[in-house]
Amino acid sequence: MSEIVLPALFTLFAWWISTGVIIWLNRLPRRTYRLTFTLASWVMVAAFWGLAAARNDQTIAGAYCGFSCALLIWAWQEIAFLLGYVTGPRRVDCPADAVGWRRVGFALQAVLHHELALLLLGFGVFVVSWGGSNQVGLATYLVFWVMRQSAKLNVFLGVRNLSESFLPAHLRYLQTYFSRKPINALFPLSVTLPAAIAFVLWESAARAGASPFETTACSLLGMLLSLAILEHWFMVLPLPFERLWQWGMGTPVEARPATRLGMEVT
Repeated sequence: MSEIVLPALFTLFAWWISTGVIIWLNRLPRRTYRLTFTLASWVMVAAFWGLAAARNDQTIAGAYCGFSCALLIWAWQEIAFLLGYVTGPRRVDCPADAVGWRRVGFALQAVLHHELALLLLGFGVFVVSWGGSNQVGLATYLVFWVMRQSAKLNVFLGVRNLSESFLPAHLRYLQTYFSRKPINALFPLSVTLPAAIAFVLWESAARAGASPFETTACSLLGMLLSLAILEHWFMVLPLPFERLWQWGMGTPVEARPATRLGMEVT
């Protein structure tokens, strides 16, 4: 049982702490952004090296390494996006009269560079993992990418909770591209299909005869996908889920003394 529980707990902790740290970094003074971005970039380079080094490592350590490296690569683009370095060519509010495909076009322009960065990073993960027997890193990145695209579509189409409080002040214009509704037609599909895949992963992790590597890999991926599904439910359920990362959010900028140096809200 510990072969399943420990990777699941590791994923849970990594999900919680990495999200909080990224939120915290984006609430620091803007003068720290360049240093944060530089350090994050070096960490990403090291993560790609680790991913390449573990590409044929079918051990428990190899599974953890592949997962962790993909997580760090994903964290780079989260930081780059929230710092405002990699977003899109459109950095203004969505016109109030924009509807249909016109609104879709404006929304895509707002995050175009971000989306291209995601594809480029994904291609890099694919290249360094190519031909290896350990594909945990690539699978981890794919889970992140697919579920993030699903979340973006749901926020665009309309959900109850838009998580505006997580956006720094310089990205607040993005919330004009969101829609607030109790739920949208895509949401049921967005949680049902991933839930079916998560079930297969958990079943594979518990399968008799599975190697320690397979059990660890499936547990890591199963938990990551389960947490992504939970995040989708956060979008529609009336729950104060932001409190999970209150330690990273701190006090909103608007509530801070004017004498403090310019800060950005997440």
